[in-house]
Amino acid sequence: MAASSSSSDTVPLLTPYRMGRFHLSHRVVLAPLTRNRAYNTIPQPHAAVYYSQRATNGGLLITEATGVSDTAQGYPHTPGIWTKEQVEAWKPIVDAVHKKGGIFFCQLWHVGRVSNYDFQPNGQAPLSSTDKGITPGLEGVQWSPPRRLRKDEIPGIVNDFRLAARNAIEAGFDGVEIHGANGYLIEQFMKDQVNDRTDEYGGNLENRCRFALEVVEAVTNEIGPNRVGIRLSPYTDFMEAIDSDPDALGLYMANALNKFNILYLHVIEPRVVGARVHQGPEDEIPHRLLPMRKAFNNTFMAAGGYTRTKGNRAIADNYADLIAFGRLFLANPDLPRRYELDAPLNKYDRSTFYISDPVVGYTDYPFLEEASGH
Repeated sequence: MAASSSSSDTVPLLTPYRMGRFHLSHRVVLAPLTRNRAYNTIPQPHAAVYYSQRATNGGLLITEATGVSDTAQGYPHTPGIWTKEQVEAWKPIVDAVHKKGGIFFCQLWHVGRVSNYDFQPNGQAPLSSTDKGITPGLEGVQWSPPRRLRKDEIPGIVNDFRLAARNAIEAGFDGVEIHGANGYLIEQFMKDQVNDRTDEYGGNLENRCRFALEVVEAVTNEIGPNRVGIRLSPYTDFMEAIDSDPDALGLYMANALNKFNILYLHVIEPRVVGARVHQGPEDEIPHRLLPMRKAFNNTFMAAGGYTRTKGNRAIADNYADLIAFGRLFLANPDLPRRYELDAPLNKYDRSTFYISDPVVGYTDYPFLEEASGH
């Protein structure tokens, strides 16, 4: 039965779901959102406030993208998880989420060429699958030309992901999400408009996906497949990462991931173009990800421009098991509660998404009770 907005009916987004060994009380997931508030790559105490505000008993949260090494960084004040100090700083943040009964996954990333000399150790060139850089000036940044990884260097980067996954478990996280989306390093290997290699990491689809699957294999071997998810965006064009056949890329990866029996596959909808979302009618059912959804054996999560109506429809129609919400969850720390009551939502303020203030645009969005004055 499709959901109506009446709270007397079942709200599909708020039905329980078993994700491997995790019992989720609802299907509203906090999407990974870069927040630029981890000063000098160290997670800060204010992050414990931010994440615990959005935590619910049996709700799944995914952290902001978190660097796996000193070569992985490309933006100011993004957190890492490659040093002891970073691991120790994450522990109280994870504890704050667990105190509220939340399930917490750490998103592991390497930005690849989406960086510049300032963020790299010793001011070196950013690492990528290619020597081709991002067009300088894109998104207002002077991207430095990258250096193509040599074949003998690739196992070291795979190992950085493995060690970061181990560190995440040491910090107390329930699992990790490998960031294979949004034009960052893993996608720079996967997409044929970026990857121009002629060795076994370039050329055909299987070769281009080799690096991604080596990372998945290393991480699952380290912490177990029941703690591992991956995020993919075959259809997006973030940071000039485009593929000529996204349908084939997505389907190949969905099938290949089954070999590792990982916990979930998290995919960004094609309606996300750049940083914008093309919204269709509220009752429009997305369909482009269906082949990936059908191919992948375990939990399937969709993200990108979802609303309460669209999310309910996607769950009711079995298009996805879970829906990740970004900007709406940022602006509404009690989003599952508001969806339960079909209450009005706070509007998000785009101008404060990426400022480094520890409160403004971060922990100061009101809860329903505060907003209504109760």
